[in-house]
Amino acid sequence: MAIALKRPDEIAGIDAAGRLAADVLDELVRRCAVGVCGLDLDAIARELIVERGGTPTFLGYRGYPQSICVSVNDVIVHGIPTSVAFDDGDLVSVDVGVTLDGWVADTARTTIVGAESGRDAELISVAERALDAGLAACVVGGSVGDIGAAIEAEVSGSGATVFPTLIGHGVGFRLHEDPQVPNVGTVGAGARLEAGTVMAVEPMISWGAPHVRLASDGWSVFALDGAQAAHAEVTVAVTDEGPQVLTPWGDRWPARRPHVGDPAR
Repeated sequence: MAIALKRPDEIAGIDAAGRLAADVLDELVRRCAVGVCGLDLDAIARELIVERGGTPTFLGYRGYPQSICVSVNDVIVHGIPTSVAFDDGDLVSVDVGVTLDGWVADTARTTIVGAESGRDAELISVAERALDAGLAACVVGGSVGDIGAAIEAEVSGSGATVFPTLIGHGVGFRLHEDPQVPNVGTVGAGARLEAGTVMAVEPMISWGAPHVRLASDGWSVFALDGAQAAHAEVTVAVTDEGPQVLTPWGDRWPARRPHVGDPAR
């Protein structure tokens, strides 16, 4: 496994792509409403990304047919946007990838359409807390095992379940790079984290069993038992000053972030 460390100027490029991706993601979440469909969101995303000089990273990637992923209810990840309108209470995960000036960022979040179910709202909260726990482990001298262990502990302690076959990944030069970033792990195991490591950390969870099935479309990944699922993802840089979130969606991260330290080469 060869992790391609990024220089400060390279992280700045990924950060610009990430800010655009986060802005688009926030707008799409605001647009999730009864009667709206995934293809509506896809069209909005494509327009917003292109008008700011970017390219939808997912479009055409390994044959993927749309600009974003929209995963509804028991679809965990990689759902292809469709013309089926969202219904009241649907759990919708939106995943956005942006390429800007050659740099790539990847980010996702889950929302509830219309009336909230307390159980679904708690599932989203657990996913976001698990993301926070994983991010806290993105430090120089740590390991990808630390990230997975932190996510797994937070999810298990809440009574939810991680899908261990669905993982995060390095990102920046390309959409998928080393290291792989599992959502389960052993403290101290796996690739070591150095300043300049950039990753997409992305817990994917449900209240059900940890088993998945791939749809006939070759992309959509469902919870095998039909349980509702939630997904929370950011692109993060490991720096000498701590983890730097490059896709700061919602109000979860401050607008100003620390200076990126020089990555070891």
